[in-house]
Amino acid sequence: MNRQLIDQLSDQFSQGSCTCIAPRHGASRVLPFARHTLVGVLALAGILAPALSPAAPVTADAPPALMLAKVYHAGVALSDYWVSEKYDGVRGYWDGQQLRTRSGQPIAAPTWFTAGWPAVAMDGELWAGRGQFEAAVSTVRQQTPNDAAWRAMRFMVFDLPTHGGVFNDRLVALNAQVNRIQHAWVQAVPQSKIASHADLQALMRQTVHGGGEGLALHRGASRYQATRSDDLLKLKPFEDSEARVVGHLPGHGKYAGQVGALLVELPATADQPALRFKLGSGLSDAQRRNPPAIGSLVTFRYRGRTDRGVPRFASFMRLAADQPG
Repeated sequence: MNRQLIDQLSDQFSQGSCTCIAPRHGASRVLPFARHTLVGVLALAGILAPALSPAAPVTADAPPALMLAKVYHAGVALSDYWVSEKYDGVRGYWDGQQLRTRSGQPIAAPTWFTAGWPAVAMDGELWAGRGQFEAAVSTVRQQTPNDAAWRAMRFMVFDLPTHGGVFNDRLVALNAQVNRIQHAWVQAVPQSKIASHADLQALMRQTVHGGGEGLALHRGASRYQATRSDDLLKLKPFEDSEARVVGHLPGHGKYAGQVGALLVELPATADQPALRFKLGSGLSDAQRRNPPAIGSLVTFRYRGRTDRGVPRFASFMRLAADQPG
């Protein structure tokens, strides 16, 4: 019956248009009165329940199946994408019962933080604000939650993994879901349309200048799939990645008696075997005296790769947010 209702109303209103307002942000835009808009209106009116499936609980041994981003590249049809800020925090996955990291480790959030959250999966970023990455990581890692620290955190929701629709549909359902939660610290990530590559680059520069990390682009016609593809893209002033520390290389000269570089390893992929390289640039004097432990994950930035796949101009940034449990 719901499907028939959508089809009938969609046919009637297919030639119309509406002004969509992003919840909590007041930004409005005129869009075609498309099927995904109709579904959202019906959901908000209580006529139709959002097409959400209960989330299956994720265990620490079975990390959540997350959608992963590729790097933005020339030739992308921007009209197909929604653009948002890429928040520099800790990836958080609500499995319907528990907040977890991307590796499946439970997050000890205060009970009030997740009170009233739905029994459906929500994908987002646990964020403490621009320039507050270390504070977010410290808060999330604590096994006994620091109530005051969590008061500064927000869960920025950008997707609904168990929703069966395309991102256009998921976006409407996501806004409706967040509105029902009615917590100031749970927010739907604002999404907008960008007309040109030049406008996208200008927005990226503005975001980074203001302390943001960069931008994320979601293809409107894509379904949520646990893979890395052009359906989700990221745009930042540099590329970054994570590698596992497998050794400490001795320093020389002024770094004698300290760590000169980390020996790190990128995991094997379908295209190439595991790859090891030195990572020395970016380490502080304190980190050379007390380097990241062997086995830990570190984040590094770089610009392009060699023919062998080795990152060029790699520079240590920090310990990765999600460490092995």
